[in-house]
Amino acid sequence: MRKMHVKRGDIVKVIAGKDKGKEGKVVTAIPSENKVIVEGVAMAKKHQKARMQGQESGIIHKEMPIDASNVMRVCPKCGKAARTGVKVFEDGSKARYCKKCGETFND
Repeated sequence: MRKMHVKRGDIVKVIAGKDKGKEGKVVTAIPSENKVIVEGVAMAKKHQKARMQGQESGIIHKEMPIDASNVMRVCPKCGKAARTGVKVFEDGSKARYCKKCGETFND
């Protein structure tokens, strides 16, 4: 399994691609493919057929995975998209931090 710089629940900003500049929450992280699914980003239309009686068919708008390298975590303190690092404390615990302002994230 690969290490990723973003986790499920992080607020991220898209820095490349057709949705550049949009912000959203990471719904799903897929480390094996190095991809993330972000709320309201990379929307695709899926034409769905009714599978059971009573279920409606139609066009469904769905979020598609985008590469994790195209998103940056938004720092809650400074409000900017920033790279993240990992601080190791004396007791051996670790925490991610913003490389712009130095603030640690509450994960």
